[in-house]
Amino acid sequence: MDRFFKITERGSTVGREVRGGVVTFFTMAYIIVLNPLILGFAKDADGHVLGGGSAPNLPMIAAATALVAGVMTILMGLVANYPLALATGLGLNAFVAFSIASGMSWQDAMGLVVLEGLVILVLVLTGFRTAVFHAVPAQLKTAISVGIGLFIALIGLVDSGFVRRVPDAAGTTVPVQLGATGSLDGWPVLVFALGLLLMVILFVRRVRGAILLSIIAATILAVVIEAVAHVGPSVAGGKVNPKGWSLNVPTLPGKVVDVPDFGLLGQFSLFGSFERVGVLTAVLFVFTLMLADFFDTMGTMTAIGAEAGLLDAEGIPPSSQRILVVDSIAAAAGGAASVSSNTSYIESASGVGEGARTGLASVVTGALFLLATVFAPLVAVIPNEAATPALVVVGFLMMQQVKGIAWDDVEVAIPAFLTIVLMPFTYSISVGIGAGFIAYTVIKVVRGRAFHLHPLLWVVTALFVVYFFIEPVRQVLGA
Repeated sequence: MDRFFKITERGSTVGREVRGGVVTFFTMAYIIVLNPLILGFAKDADGHVLGGGSAPNLPMIAAATALVAGVMTILMGLVANYPLALATGLGLNAFVAFSIASGMSWQDAMGLVVLEGLVILVLVLTGFRTAVFHAVPAQLKTAISVGIGLFIALIGLVDSGFVRRVPDAAGTTVPVQLGATGSLDGWPVLVFALGLLLMVILFVRRVRGAILLSIIAATILAVVIEAVAHVGPSVAGGKVNPKGWSLNVPTLPGKVVDVPDFGLLGQFSLFGSFERVGVLTAVLFVFTLMLADFFDTMGTMTAIGAEAGLLDAEGIPPSSQRILVVDSIAAAAGGAASVSSNTSYIESASGVGEGARTGLASVVTGALFLLATVFAPLVAVIPNEAATPALVVVGFLMMQQVKGIAWDDVEVAIPAFLTIVLMPFTYSISVGIGAGFIAYTVIKVVRGRAFHLHPLLWVVTALFVVYFFIEPVRQVLGA
């Protein structure tokens, strides 16, 4: 084991690797809870939830989420020997749920995720991934991550009921407001507020597993409140209860451990989306998924390597090609299992902080994910209000990258600003990315610096122009 994982060679021990793997699992295990809540309630263009039918099956999504995360993290440890864990990407799953699946079936949407993973795999094997990486300005890549962070935070605030949509009515002056009446009311919102406060306290105190511990604590509080106050769901019998639990009511399940349901595996249509929304739109969706996944992984693996002291003189991690291959396979595997693209997690840094330096830590983390599949019924206990504080905190973590943008340089500052603000304001990740690319290209042209643009950036900009104006074009052509 020592020779295979190079444990002694990298200045570590088996004990430190095991401890690092356990810590990494607890800092990112929240995805088993959050992914079902993000994917489970969104309906596709046919009115179906993930898995078919009209009623969400959260335990089934949780089981598949844990399964893919476990298998791919173990693969990362064995193939790349790197302390990097993988799971469903936050932001990517929101894009799949709210921007892609809403225009087609879930099977078609997950087929696009598979295609995205296969395209990235080809780009890795041909060396083209590096070329595309250099084509997009670094600060636009940063803006994309920041914008996704704000988008995730908005989803958390809205889904918890902390921020509410204002119904269209005479005299309405704001599009959103605090709570249902301009103030916080109801037990569920209190659970969210207390859960967020606890998460922040544990986070700033650097408590390992702060997000998971806060979700558990908020869930226990929610179960007690429901047992005493009988709050009930937000909609029951066709009647709206504005003070009810927004999604699932926190009640204890009949069983805690159960045989996992892996019925989602293989539920994808590789090319169904091309018939449903057209070739151009499908290609743009694949590109947007690829873009979000593409750059995040390269930044993550470099950051983990820097903290672990594993980078070479040129700042490149060991076995970087293998890392990227496994990550690409994970993206496709997530689509094939209908849990959205799997990607590398920056939370792996917590395990590195505990001493992890090799792939053995990833094997430990992956094994714990596999063990978690039998506890999937517990997911149904967790109300949205207890889990969504994590979205706000993750949004904060992604927002921290904003300091990497040169705000005094209008050539990049304006495109970055549009990318960041349009993602949450239009509730669309692709709109933010497209607006940023177009603005960057236009500004370069009007300032006489078009020759600085990479040829690939011209192609991407043209695709997004067509994407934004596809409906007027269809009307002109009578299509």
